[in-house]
Amino acid sequence: MVNSNIPTIDLSSFFNEGNEDGKKEVIDIISHACSEYGFFQIVNHGVPPSLMTRALEVSKMFFEYPLEEKLKSSPTPDAPLPTGYSVQPKHSADKNEYLLMFPPGSTFNVFPDQPAELRKVMEDIFSHFSKAALLVETILNDCLGLPPKFLQEYNKDRSWDFMAVLRYLPGAIDKENNNIGLTEHQDGNCITFVLQDEIGGLEVLKNGEWIPVVPTEGSLIVNLGDVIQPNVCTRLYCRFAASHLLLKWEEAQAQ
Repeated sequence: MVNSNIPTIDLSSFFNEGNEDGKKEVIDIISHACSEYGFFQIVNHGVPPSLMTRALEVSKMFFEYPLEEKLKSSPTPDAPLPTGYSVQPKHSADKNEYLLMFPPGSTFNVFPDQPAELRKVMEDIFSHFSKAALLVETILNDCLGLPPKFLQEYNKDRSWDFMAVLRYLPGAIDKENNNIGLTEHQDGNCITFVLQDEIGGLEVLKNGEWIPVVPTEGSLIVNLGDVIQPNVCTRLYCRFAASHLLLKWEEAQAQ
């Protein structure tokens, strides 16, 4: 495994009027990060660090409840995705449990009663992720040299965006004797945000080697999905190793 990491990019210039040089520099850096990795980390993105921390804390509290308590928040049969609590089958190579939600206000959402503040925290951070995604989408639009707001108009139905809080458990062992909580995969969407806890575990495959994405306080990991990736880089893969907790927000593919 190589000892390197994906780039970390400061977006503060996009919150300051008139800093055009700073914005251009960010666009150049992100363009390079996309072509080399398909992943990058962002800081000063507009999502409050205190909210990010609290979201991980209440998620951990929920996952520590007994299984019978968590199963009270199981998905309803009419949901297009399993909103609410689910756990991977024992025979699955992927070892995780998760709580999934659509945008706040969706009638498909199923929230647990406890912790009492979980619903509000999750709805708040979902809304902040959505705003940050619009900014990242605008930057990527410029990186690709597309007409203004092309990506926003192409993928304007936000009702199918979703967020999952996942706890990765000790998993399967691969041929290199690594513990894999979620096997090698690609995201088939537009943009994914990943918020890791302090343990980390996300790895990105580049040139045949797995690069660990080390957690950075206050940062969000951006993963380009299959809708955008072929336009800026070769198809890349990621996996989740070790036992850890994360929030994963996805801007869905246009329907």
